[in-house]
Amino acid sequence: MTQINNHAKPVNILFLHSHNTGRYIQPMGHAVATKNLQQLAEQGVLFRQAFSTAPTCSPSRASFMTGQFPHAAGMFGLAHRGFVLEHPQHHIARYLSSQGYQTALAGVEHSGASPTEAGYDLVLSNLDPNYPETKNDPLPEEKAAMYLKKVGGQPFFLSVGLNETHRPFSKPQPDRHPLEDSRFCLPPRPLPDDPVLRADMAAFKASVRQMDESFGRVLRALDDAKLSQNTLVFCFSDHGLQFPRNMCTLSDHGIGVYLIVRGPGGFEGGQVCDQMASLIDLFATACDVPNIAPPPWLQGQSLRKRIDGSGNESKQQRSIFAQINYHAAYEPVRCVRTQRYKYIRRFSPQDTVVLSNIDESPGKTLLIDKGWSDRRHEPESLYDLVFDPDEVHNLAQQDESCVVLDNMRQELAQWMIEMEDPLHRGAVAPPSGAQLNRPDQPSPKSPKFTAT
Repeated sequence: MTQINNHAKPVNILFLHSHNTGRYIQPMGHAVATKNLQQLAEQGVLFRQAFSTAPTCSPSRASFMTGQFPHAAGMFGLAHRGFVLEHPQHHIARYLSSQGYQTALAGVEHSGASPTEAGYDLVLSNLDPNYPETKNDPLPEEKAAMYLKKVGGQPFFLSVGLNETHRPFSKPQPDRHPLEDSRFCLPPRPLPDDPVLRADMAAFKASVRQMDESFGRVLRALDDAKLSQNTLVFCFSDHGLQFPRNMCTLSDHGIGVYLIVRGPGGFEGGQVCDQMASLIDLFATACDVPNIAPPPWLQGQSLRKRIDGSGNESKQQRSIFAQINYHAAYEPVRCVRTQRYKYIRRFSPQDTVVLSNIDESPGKTLLIDKGWSDRRHEPESLYDLVFDPDEVHNLAQQDESCVVLDNMRQELAQWMIEMEDPLHRGAVAPPSGAQLNRPDQPSPKSPKFTAT
């Protein structure tokens, strides 16, 4: 097992991030084959209550790459549909490069800026469909391993982004991997136990296994190069699963993510942290541990504040904020979450599910056949996460919840003002040329229109 020691060597930064995985890894208690992530968790710190700032790809990625909420980064929708970072100079690669780091990308970026705009010194491989001119080797883990084998003495920031566990999923191999036997799979919450969903979950598990094998190769290369002791590893997903009622919702199923941190700064020893954390905190932590002055635009805070044993009361009281603006269609939603409650405010006039923001899947077809498109959303929702972790019983209309509702309503409104959220002033307009769907269309594959 790798032993982590904090010493005088420069601290390297390694981001290992997957696509649409939520919290479905072995260290979080799920029946999936992620032995490498299990070992990483036993060596580092597992944050069991970690969240993304958005349940959709480019806004979430722009957030953890800039240390800003999506609206502050100017990333309101998907990069491949025409949304761009307002301030690409805020990207962590560009900033760490200015601090003497060599910065390198292997795999998925999709934060809205091209690898050149983001400031990477080296593009080892790029899986971003927005920038095919830089697309080369489709195996980012191999490129990352080769880089680690020959990296010099200069401290580095390496981002390794996998396409797994994005759809289409891998083919299950139940004969070799019993956990991928659909007969014995359980669909993700809050979906019903149905044969169609069990088969889909088996394929998801195959993708998770492939993800873990890829991350394992990078971690072994880090060990072989004798770089583990002075490398701060962040391993996480961008948001929830690409299943209905998960991704593109502000429930914990949509914004809840796995997060493992291993390395200098106290991130060692198989610790488990139950305090809430946000992916917006990664940039601040990457500055804090190597003792780099943080840039003025950061809106997160170092994760060391969650594990150093100080300020327990304030840590318990910290709230998490997340947002939706655009996925395929416009769907403005905001939320604030405490340890006990979740408050969600919908700003869209459409009071039914926005099907054009839900990717096609067997589960989507099943739910639509059962009448999902007729179910209504309330403009305000309040959930008690102790008694209702799946967030299905809205307490907003109950008299006994009026004090909690009013407090959380005020907290969200104040946050929107302080963070200069443009939704506080009215509708958020898309950039000219963005490719969009209408909220009332049945699929993101429906005919698009171009924003003007």
